[in-house]
Amino acid sequence: MAGMMRGVDPRMLLLLILLSPMFGKASSGCSSRRCLAQALTDRKAMSQPQNENCTQHLMVPFIEYQTLSVDMMNLRFTSQLKANMEWMDPELAWNKSEYGYEMVVLPVDSVWTPGLMVTNAMSMDVLHGSKDLLVYSNGTVKHTLSLNVVVNCEVNLFKYPFSNDWCPVAIEAWTNEGCGMELNLQDVYLVDGNQGEWRTDYVAIHNRGYGQHFIMVALSTKSMNPFISLILPSVLILFLDVVSFTLPLGGGERNSFKVTLALSFIMFLLILNSLLPGDSQCSPILRSHFCVCLVFLVVSMTASMLLTRVVKDGFLIPCVCIKKTTSTTSEASDDRHVEDAAGDEESKADATELGRPTEDSKHLRKVVDFLDAINAENKKSETFYSIASKLDKMCFYIYLVICIVYFALLTYMFTSYPCEVDHFSFWY
Repeated sequence: MAGMMRGVDPRMLLLLILLSPMFGKASSGCSSRRCLAQALTDRKAMSQPQNENCTQHLMVPFIEYQTLSVDMMNLRFTSQLKANMEWMDPELAWNKSEYGYEMVVLPVDSVWTPGLMVTNAMSMDVLHGSKDLLVYSNGTVKHTLSLNVVVNCEVNLFKYPFSNDWCPVAIEAWTNEGCGMELNLQDVYLVDGNQGEWRTDYVAIHNRGYGQHFIMVALSTKSMNPFISLILPSVLILFLDVVSFTLPLGGGERNSFKVTLALSFIMFLLILNSLLPGDSQCSPILRSHFCVCLVFLVVSMTASMLLTRVVKDGFLIPCVCIKKTTSTTSEASDDRHVEDAAGDEESKADATELGRPTEDSKHLRKVVDFLDAINAENKKSETFYSIASKLDKMCFYIYLVICIVYFALLTYMFTSYPCEVDHFSFWY
């Protein structure tokens, strides 16, 4: 030792002795949180912490879920998820005897952070909840991740506007061939569940196994507005069509009213075509309901027109009526001419015998024939109207029974008919 001291320059030794207090002050002076944060940043821990089994445990204590909008036409909805994450990074631990702090704030881009994915998302934007994250002395890191996702979901719309169904939001972390992250979702909280015509009833976390985690989002429609704008008008139009059977047959008012109802319903369908939900595995029964209502209106209008023809001519088919009417008219005219000729001969004979003029008797005979023809025509019209009235009553009761049976069947379809949708078709 003495030999080593002899080989050292005395001036260098004196310089080291003088500078040693300054180095001690410099090393002991860097003990603030900012100095600790700088020291951890300088470690450049930008890769995933890897254990011996090539995995990293990622815990998500809770997720804040919010449904932003529901697109019924394209069967998708937009959601926002804020995930609070925790993981261990031993490279970011420090000795509390050197730095007496339990936690420190680091810039989020200075260390490695995990990412989350939504498997059934059509589009996704991943944002950091903050520019900073929190690091504890034992290496625990806490950070918040925000995900704005558009999820494709085959919602069961069979009972629309009384629909209620659920959709999965499948969340996963990156993993490949045994390496990656083991995800542990613990809880989820619903934020603001009322958006537009749809309501988010509740959310829950489920695990199907094999790392398949998903948030079950229960959705239901606010049925009041769709009921008033879709179902109620169609029911009222059919009700008016049934009541229109009380209008008289012969005047034409019934036919005009029924044509107006049919055209109004067609315009109603054209207006609401863009408001109906899109097709899915369980399409809305309202589409079939509107088609049935339109068929009912057209059949009722056709029956009313045919009954009007019966009132006028006594037949349903116009060609038969024309032929029959023409032949009947010709026969009646021939009979009338024969009778007129016979009457003229008789009147001439009477006039010859009695010596009176024949002109008065001819005019009187024509007046009598005219009144007889009017009476015969009235009797025929009354017969036709009686037949049409009986057919009209029969059509009314048949139509009323069919409408009652149809609405009973529609009620059953809305309340009890099952229709299942496979919500996990994206997983294979």
